[in-house]
Amino acid sequence: MSNSQVSGEGAHRYAMIMAGGSGTRLWPMSRANRPKQLLPLFGGRTLLQISGDRLEGLVAKDRRLVCASRGYEADVLASIAGLSKANFLGEPVGRDTLNAVGFAAAVLVARNPDAVFAVLTSDHIIEPQEIFAQKLDLGFRLVEADPKRMVTFSITPTHAATGYGYVERGDGIEGGKFEGAFRAKRFVEKPDEARASEYLKSADFGWNSGTFVFHARTVMNAIGWFQPATAAGLARIGAAWGTPSAAKVVDEVYPTLAKTSVDYAMMEPASRDARIQICVVPMPVSWRDVGSWPAYSETLSADGYGNRTNAQVAHIDSKDVVVVSDDPKHLVATIGLEGIVVVHTRDATLICRADQAERVKDLAGRVPPHLR
Repeated sequence: MSNSQVSGEGAHRYAMIMAGGSGTRLWPMSRANRPKQLLPLFGGRTLLQISGDRLEGLVAKDRRLVCASRGYEADVLASIAGLSKANFLGEPVGRDTLNAVGFAAAVLVARNPDAVFAVLTSDHIIEPQEIFAQKLDLGFRLVEADPKRMVTFSITPTHAATGYGYVERGDGIEGGKFEGAFRAKRFVEKPDEARASEYLKSADFGWNSGTFVFHARTVMNAIGWFQPATAAGLARIGAAWGTPSAAKVVDEVYPTLAKTSVDYAMMEPASRDARIQICVVPMPVSWRDVGSWPAYSETLSADGYGNRTNAQVAHIDSKDVVVVSDDPKHLVATIGLEGIVVVHTRDATLICRADQAERVKDLAGRVPPHLR
């Protein structure tokens, strides 16, 4: 599907990319001053750039916002073509996803009371693009038709994952122009293995993708109903945004906001509130959360022995080995290895079993501070 087959860049359409998090499971490439979303690991492109490109034909460049640590401002502005400083939402401290979404909503309500915005994360590889664009456009149209709607997107599970949230779809949305959209029946956060196996067999359950479409005023209203103290703080930030006191107000208010997720603090209570209609749009795409070295390796081509790399390598009798390097001139050679991850950087090298890669996050906390 081409961009001409979606509704296009509507006058009130915006998007906010959440680019927080340090990505410590991708240490030693990912560091405190260079998180995973800013690493050029994807053919010279970053996850943040890929997320921005995903909005082509859907949201105009001057209506794309990024929420990230204030310390990443220069790198984020350099990474996203056309991103202005006014559209960078700098967090003095991370306060989880509810506050990132609320930050964007507060700024947009002050800027355009009719703003409808998509929320994207900068953690994922999503393919094919044309299906993503079609479904996101459907989400925009749902909220444009009824501001009381909140739209989430579900991914067809490929295995019984216990680390993801699930959403169950109910009846279809009335009206032929919204084919492929359903009422959300319930949310389930990180089920046990038995329930996850049941959900895998059901066509009604999908992984909660972390992508949403909201009306900015509806978000502010909902946070006011369910998290009133947070709403008051966000309203102060929105009122100050674009003024000389904006940074001072953000510094004063943002660290005081309760740290909580948008799913737990807004979407779950909203699903039980008659003032809001939660919709779910199933998105039949390949959705890879690039949160570990084995997950990243799936973006690389494999040789005949299952070895994957972005570097110069030489192998003898090695299989299912992942080698990643930030130095194209550096050769990594292995003999007789199996199921191993090797990550080489200028000042640190990681070697671990692929089935232990989730522990890299713990390891990153134990290395000398200047290498974190």
